[in-house]
Amino acid sequence: MFLIYLLGVLSVVAPAVLVPVLAARWVPAVRESRAADRLRAALAGLTDALGRIGAALVVLLAGSAAVVAICWPLGEALASLEPSVDHPVFDYVHARRVETWADINSFVTGMGDRYPLKWVTVVAALVFALAWHRRRRPWWVPLVAMPLQFVVEQYTQEILAVTVDRGHPPTDVGTYPSGGCARVLLTFGIIAVLAGLTWDIPRRGRIAIATVVAVLVSVEGYTRIYAEKHWLTDVIGGWIFGPLLFAVVALTVFVAAGRVRPPVGSATETPVGVTTS
Repeated sequence: MFLIYLLGVLSVVAPAVLVPVLAARWVPAVRESRAADRLRAALAGLTDALGRIGAALVVLLAGSAAVVAICWPLGEALASLEPSVDHPVFDYVHARRVETWADINSFVTGMGDRYPLKWVTVVAALVFALAWHRRRRPWWVPLVAMPLQFVVEQYTQEILAVTVDRGHPPTDVGTYPSGGCARVLLTFGIIAVLAGLTWDIPRRGRIAIATVVAVLVSVEGYTRIYAEKHWLTDVIGGWIFGPLLFAVVALTVFVAAGRVRPPVGSATETPVGVTTS
């Protein structure tokens, strides 16, 4: 039992420690990298050719297809580990379940269910649309982005579930990849992105928000395993699938809102799609 509780603690502590470190050291390096600048140049050309909405649509469709292309073979590889990894982990947890801790985990894991996140999505869409309207920004962006992240996650996950078709634990119908982990990241992650585009949040505040979202995703994965809703490798798949799809949807939002930084050497210093007065 000690190991199970220790992993529960680590599901909170690990992202709480790692995310600020990565945000301070890794994110600035990636942002200033040559690859990132090439991406910005490609997005600038795409926006010039198709407009912001057209470019955002291309990013969303091409990015979602790329996520499927990456996570499909990943799912097949993880499925091959079921006898040697998933079954022993499931049996270990099942034999040591404590009713009180199981009830707590069953309650907490509900934050990744579709029904409560539908309401979070609707409320966030309306709040940010109103905030953007008051600031004379394209209010339709958050009104579309919030429902869009919900729909894109659902159907992309379903495509992977059908293509990999790995089955599920004997206690539930959860399969690859863990949708709970992905939904928590997509919903609260896009809320964080919209908050950053709406208000002038200092760097420490943005890191704190990212850390909270990461903790929620990590805890959701732990509870899905303890509540016996998913195999361990389903959760690992969700932890990979979720960030990849989040990156695609977040980039789509930035493109649609005209908030992509221009590439190095650009004639203008304003984000793509934003004109100076």
